[in-house]
Amino acid sequence: MLTDEKVTIGFRQAQQSDIGYLLQLRKTSMGEHLIAAGLDLSDQQHLARVNEFFADSTIILMNNESIGLIKIAVLADKLHIRQLQITPIHQGKGIGGKVLALIKRKAKELKLPITLNVLLANPVISLYLRHGFVVTGQNEVEYQMCWLQ
Repeated sequence: MLTDEKVTIGFRQAQQSDIGYLLQLRKTSMGEHLIAAGLDLSDQQHLARVNEFFADSTIILMNNESIGLIKIAVLADKLHIRQLQITPIHQGKGIGGKVLALIKRKAKELKLPITLNVLLANPVISLYLRHGFVVTGQNEVEYQMCWLQ
């Protein structure tokens, strides 16, 4: 089992040829949490989310294997994590923490806060809380969170 200190990850820009992988990743990493939130999405609805802001999509790699996605918007007043998905088999191994650490480093360089939304029923909120994010709002399906330097 990998620990946070031993995980080495890489990144590459997502390409159109990744769409099938990204659709499957979204369904396996988000499906149960979306259903718990009352959002039972069709493949077409999942695909629409994969394609939304596609230019911001970066594949997360471990040993040159695609294991996840980070979709970040760099805005004038903040970095916004649109999506962070890790394949279930690679969850709990420190990868999400490594990705967040890199994003926080970039935010510090840019002197910007980081925002994100997370489904109410998604246990990944504990990762964000451990990394200093705070809940700033809530609606019927998700929390809004922010990390300030």
